[in-house]
Amino acid sequence: MAALLKRGLEEDGYAVDVASTGPGALWQATELDYDAVLLDVMLPGMNGVEVCRSLRSAGRWMPVLMLTARDDVDDRVRGLDAGADDYLAKPFSFAELSARVRALIRRGAVERPTELQVSDLRLDPATRRAWRGNTELELSSKEFALLELFLRHPGQVLTRTRILDHVWDFAYDGVSNVVDQYVLYLRRKIDRPFGVEQLETVRGSGYRLRTEPSEMSA
Repeated sequence: MAALLKRGLEEDGYAVDVASTGPGALWQATELDYDAVLLDVMLPGMNGVEVCRSLRSAGRWMPVLMLTARDDVDDRVRGLDAGADDYLAKPFSFAELSARVRALIRRGAVERPTELQVSDLRLDPATRRAWRGNTELELSSKEFALLELFLRHPGQVLTRTRILDHVWDFAYDGVSNVVDQYVLYLRRKIDRPFGVEQLETVRGSGYRLRTEPSEMSA
């Protein structure tokens, strides 16, 4: 498969390198600059999802197209959560693969970290885990979604309506102060145990996650 793809892409005018193992692929894509990477999920030594995640963690943002023999939703989700840009299940036509490669190269390298981080608050959407410093946070699904929303918009004031639409949905008709309740729950887990204040209330507007925490006032 690798030899066939190499030949086809070279006929399309690309210079192509091939790595036969996961560690080899990671080394090449870390040390050399590529316009795009085709990454098979089933690689010896380190699977393609792990390679992609390691590349993104190392700040390598070239477009990645994941290839797999399994047209499985969970596989696609894992690949995309690891930072892949596109996904193609085998068997596929070379014409489709070539078109997707062209589209990815036109898009170019765009920074899209797999982890969200503001100060010492970190969140991994793929594994559904979050930390303050080295301490892992125990969050409910709604608290996690709320923290993810704030981490994606640091320093911005988010209105209660925007939070409600994102974390619940536009049709939610529960108690009107649910946002305030969950912001309070979240503060009790991400701020108070650490003696800091980072998630603040902006009176008359909503809530904001400051880019740096301050010491909690007496």
